[in-house]
Amino acid sequence: MNSPAQPFKRIAFVASQTPEARTAFDLLVARYGNAEPNEADVIVALGGDGLMLQTLHRFMKSGKPIYGMHRGTVGFLMNEFNIERLGERLAAAQTTVIHPLVMQARDGAGKVHEHRAINEVSLFRQSAQAANLRILIDGQERLAELVADGVLVATPAGSTAYNLSAQGTIIPINAPLLALTPISPFRPRRWRGALLPDKAKVTIEVKDADKRPVAAVADHDEVRHVTSVSIGMDHSISLNLLFDPGHNLDERILREQFGF
Repeated sequence: MNSPAQPFKRIAFVASQTPEARTAFDLLVARYGNAEPNEADVIVALGGDGLMLQTLHRFMKSGKPIYGMHRGTVGFLMNEFNIERLGERLAAAQTTVIHPLVMQARDGAGKVHEHRAINEVSLFRQSAQAANLRILIDGQERLAELVADGVLVATPAGSTAYNLSAQGTIIPINAPLLALTPISPFRPRRWRGALLPDKAKVTIEVKDADKRPVAAVADHDEVRHVTSVSIGMDHSISLNLLFDPGHNLDERILREQFGF
């Protein structure tokens, strides 16, 4: 019986610094070798979701598919760890394509900082004072005043992360939507956010920025003392995540909606 085609002959391994991930790295490199990332056909990430996010950012513009194996704490974006038959698993893996958000945050000095996010862009109050925010969608005011701890915009891939903890809506991975979710809203108290087309441009203006300072965070990149933030999905960048059959991101997000 012929083995399945294995298009990923050159594998580059990356790992977090935990002992569990480093041990897995050594075992896999000894078995399969370790190509330079720029010459590899596929990137295999060993760790948890934090390591996967770092890997996605690192190789965001490379076009290389990324396959994660769980050797960390949270493994929502990872496959089960197994050293055996890696080539066959990669050949059989299903691809999920995701796009990052691009954040353009203007600080108090007028400088614009641009960062990208796989999960979400969040705005947080920097002091004891609640943030006072104005929200525009495609240039049209939709909420004149949101008084809250903050607000976030999440991708479908990120909708089960911080967005879910903030009581935001879970979005199926292939849905062309973004989640706009308030963080501990005080006024309007009953506003629970909105689902937006993924082509929408969200602009958030900070009112009373000196008295009520706000920070903006794109995944792990933070800009403090922002006065306005523009957020949209960057469809020019496609990230290819590989998942074992039956364990793809579509299925995991669906299971999350039913409490599994």
